[in-house]
Amino acid sequence: MTSGDAVPSSAVANEDLATRIRAGALEVLRASWRESDGFCPPNPRVYPHQWLWDSCFHAIAWSALGDPRGGRELASCFEGQLDSGFVPHMRYLGPSENRGPLPDRSSFLQPPVYAHAARVLAGAGADLGEALIGRIASALEWLWQHRRTPDGLMYVVHPWETGTDDSPRWDDWVSLPTYDHAEYSAFDRGLVAETYFDNQGAAVWSRSFACAPASFNALCAHAALECAVLTGDDGWRVRGEELAGVADDLLWEDGEGLWVDQPLIGGGPRCRVPTLDGTLGALVTSDAAKAERVIGQLTDPERFGAPYGLSYLPRRHPSYDPGSYWRGPAWPQLNYLLALAAARWRDDDAYARIRDMSFTGVLTSGFAEYWNPEDGAGLGAVPQGWAAVAAAL
Repeated sequence: MTSGDAVPSSAVANEDLATRIRAGALEVLRASWRESDGFCPPNPRVYPHQWLWDSCFHAIAWSALGDPRGGRELASCFEGQLDSGFVPHMRYLGPSENRGPLPDRSSFLQPPVYAHAARVLAGAGADLGEALIGRIASALEWLWQHRRTPDGLMYVVHPWETGTDDSPRWDDWVSLPTYDHAEYSAFDRGLVAETYFDNQGAAVWSRSFACAPASFNALCAHAALECAVLTGDDGWRVRGEELAGVADDLLWEDGEGLWVDQPLIGGGPRCRVPTLDGTLGALVTSDAAKAERVIGQLTDPERFGAPYGLSYLPRRHPSYDPGSYWRGPAWPQLNYLLALAAARWRDDDAYARIRDMSFTGVLTSGFAEYWNPEDGAGLGAVPQGWAAVAAAL
C-alpha cells in the first residue's frame, strides 16, 4: 500500500476496536489498582481479594499497555508463597475466606499462568530480577514434586484449583439432577473438610475429589516450557514436553477431538463433557493433526465459534446454556489462551477471528467477568480486571 491508497474499512474498524479496548482496559485496571498492595482485586466489590491467575492476566494486560505496574502485580502473586514453593490461589484482604488452615491466604492453588506472564513481561523489556524468576521455578518445582500421578499427569484436589469451579465436568461429584449455583458453592465449601494439607498448610490430597484435568495439565506443561526460556534451564523444556506427551497419550479423546479429564477420586462419565478446557492442549501438543483438529473447532459455529467469543460448551451440545455460569458463556482469559494456541500453530485466520470475537465481546459486555457469547450481554462482575487481557491481542 502506498501513502496515497485508501485504508480498507475493515482495517480502520479493527484499529478503532483496538483503541477502545486499550482505553477501556487501562480504565478498568486503574480503577481497581491498590497502590499499597501492588495489585488489582478482580472487582473490588464482588471479588475484594487477590486471585492468582486473575493477577497474572492483569500483569499481561499492564504489559500490553506499556505500564510498569505489570511487574509489580506479578511479583505480588508471590507475596503469599510458602517456604516449600507452594503459591496460593488467593491472598485475603479481609477476614479469612476459610479455604484451608492458613489464616491469610488460601491453601489451594490455581493454574500456573505466572510463568507465561513473566515471559510476556520479560519479552517487553521488564527486568524481573533473579529472585522473582527463582520463585517461579520453585513454584513449578512444588507442583512437579507434590501433584503428579504415577503415570506423570498433574492433578488437582478441588475444582477451585482449575479456575473453572462450576464446570459440568464436576457434575458427577456434586450429584445434582440439574445445575444449581448455591448447591455447587456448598459442595465446594464442604470439600475443604475433605482435603489433606501438608505441615505448611498446602493442600496435597482429598478423600472425595482428585482429578487430572486436561486444562490444568496443558497449562502446567505450558508453564514449564515458558520457565525453560526464563531460566535457561533446559530441564524445564524436557518436563513440559514430557507432560504434553503424556496428556496426548492418556487424555486425548478422538471421538470429540478434544483432551478430556481423568478422575482419580470420585467422578464419572461427565468428566468427558466437551468443554473449552479440552482445547487448551493445543498450546503444548507436538501433534499437528490434533492441534489442527482442535483449532478448527474454535471458529466452527457448530462447536465453539460464537459471535461474541468462544462458547464454553459447544453451541449444539444439549447442555449448552449461554447465560449460565460455566455452562456456555465466553471467558476472556480462555479466549486469550486459545488465541495464543492459534498463533503457535500459525493459524492467522483463527487468531484474527478469536481476537475480533474477544474485542466485540469485551466491549459489548462492558469488560465483564464473562458474557453471553450469542449477544455479548455482560455476566458476573462488571467490570472485571482480567477482561483487560484483550489488550494483549
